[in-house]
Amino acid sequence: MKSKLLACTACLVLALGFAAGGVQAQSGVATEADLIFKPGEGALNWGSYTSWKESAPDLSGQTVTIAGPWLQPEDGFFRNVLAYFSEATGAEVVYTGSDSFEQQIVIDAEAGAAPNIAVFPQPGLAAEMASRGLLTPLPAAMRDWVSENYGAGDSWVDLGTYADTAGNDQFYGFFYNVNVKSLVWYVPENFEDGGYEVPKSMEELKVLTEQIVADGETPWCIGLGSGAATGWPATDWVEDMLLRTQPPEVYDQWVANEISFDDPRIIAAIKEFGWFVRDDAKVAGGAGAVASTDFRDSPKGLFSVPPQCYMHRQASFVPAFFPEGVEFGADVDFFYLPAYAEKDLGSPVLGGGTLMAITNPSDATSALMEFFQQPIAHEVMMAQTGFLTPHKGANPDVYLNDTLRGQGEILVNATTFRFDGSDLMPGAIGAGAFWTGMVDYAGGKDAPTVAQEIQKSWDALK
Repeated sequence: MKSKLLACTACLVLALGFAAGGVQAQSGVATEADLIFKPGEGALNWGSYTSWKESAPDLSGQTVTIAGPWLQPEDGFFRNVLAYFSEATGAEVVYTGSDSFEQQIVIDAEAGAAPNIAVFPQPGLAAEMASRGLLTPLPAAMRDWVSENYGAGDSWVDLGTYADTAGNDQFYGFFYNVNVKSLVWYVPENFEDGGYEVPKSMEELKVLTEQIVADGETPWCIGLGSGAATGWPATDWVEDMLLRTQPPEVYDQWVANEISFDDPRIIAAIKEFGWFVRDDAKVAGGAGAVASTDFRDSPKGLFSVPPQCYMHRQASFVPAFFPEGVEFGADVDFFYLPAYAEKDLGSPVLGGGTLMAITNPSDATSALMEFFQQPIAHEVMMAQTGFLTPHKGANPDVYLNDTLRGQGEILVNATTFRFDGSDLMPGAIGAGAFWTGMVDYAGGKDAPTVAQEIQKSWDALK
C-alpha cells in the first residue's frame, strides 16, 4: 500500500480481523507452551515443520535480532511465528518494532550496530543500502527457491535483486507479507438485481461498465481525495492499466525513468484510466467530483439504497472504510481487476509488501531465513491477521477468512507481480508531480500535456 497512508497496517487489521489474545513468546528461548498453535492443531503443514525441525541446527546460546516497522498488534503476531524457530533450534529471537525504522536502520548499519535482519516496508531503501554494502546477499539456493515456490516467482526474485557496491546484481530481499491492489469491490446483491456477472477480462469489464450506464445506473465510485496526498488512488489505476497494456519490462523501465512519462505507451495507460474516470455517466457524482471525493468516502456508494455505484477499484485495505457490520461474501465481495484477453499478458497483480534482508550475518541468521521458507512460517501469520503470501506451499485453508483466502489465491495465481510504481519513484515524482498530474488529468487536462509536465519535473531532479 501507499507508504504515505500512515494507518495502512491498522487498516488491514481493522478490515480483515485478527485473532485477539494470542499467546506471544516472551524474551528468552521459546518452549512448546509458547506456541500459539500446538503441533497437530488445525490445517497447518505440521509434516513439513516436523521434518524441518528434525534437521534444524542446535543454536542454543545464540540470538538473532530483527528490526522492522511492525508495531502492536502485528509485532505480537510476528513473535508468535518466531517462537516456532526458537523452540526448534534453541535460539533466542528478538524483534524490535519502530515507527522510525527507515531512519534508524541506516543509522545503526552505518555505526556497525545493525540487527541481524531488517524488515523493509518497500524495496527502495533496501536497494540503496545494498549499493552501499550494508546488506548481505542471500544464497543462490534461496533465490531459486523463491522462483519455484512463489506465485509469479521470478517477479519476487527481481523485486529482491539490487546492485551491490560494484554494480553487480545480487539477490538480497525475501518478501514476507504482501498486499494486493488489483481488486474491484462490489455488492453481490446489486449485481444479481441488475443481472450482471463478474467479468473475466478487461474487455468484459468495459462491456459491463457500458451496460450499467445503458441501464440508467452509475458503474463506478472513484475518489482521489486524501488531504495532502490527494491523487494517489489515480496512480494505482494508471499502474494497473500499464501492466494490462504493456509487458512488465515496460513498467520497470518507466519506474526507473528509462522510459519517460510522455512515452506513447505511458500516455495510453493514462488514457485507459481516463476511459473510466472522465465520463460523467460512468462515475458517481460525475467526473468533476472525482478529485474532491475522499478515497475513504468513495466506497460508501456501493452500500447506499439505491446504489450510487456498482464497482469500486481499491486495494485490500479499503474494507476499513466500509459501513459497520458489512459481511464479506454476502454484503460485499471483490474480484480481480482483469487483464485484456486479447493482449496475452497473463494475470498481472499490482501491490506492495515487506521484505527481509540480512544486515548482520551469522549462522543463526541464515538458519532463520531458511525457516521463513517453511509453510508454517507463513501459516501462523495467515491464521492470525491480515497477512497475505504468494507461497504456493502454504495451505489457503489456514487464512483467517474468505476475503484473505481469495486475495491469497490472486497472489498465488499471478503471472507477474509489480510493486506500487509511485512508491519506487523519487518522492518529488511518485508522491508529488504524479499525484497532482493525475488530479489535473481527472479534471480535464489532456494526457500528453500532463505526462510532459510530470516528465519535466523528473528531468529537473537530474
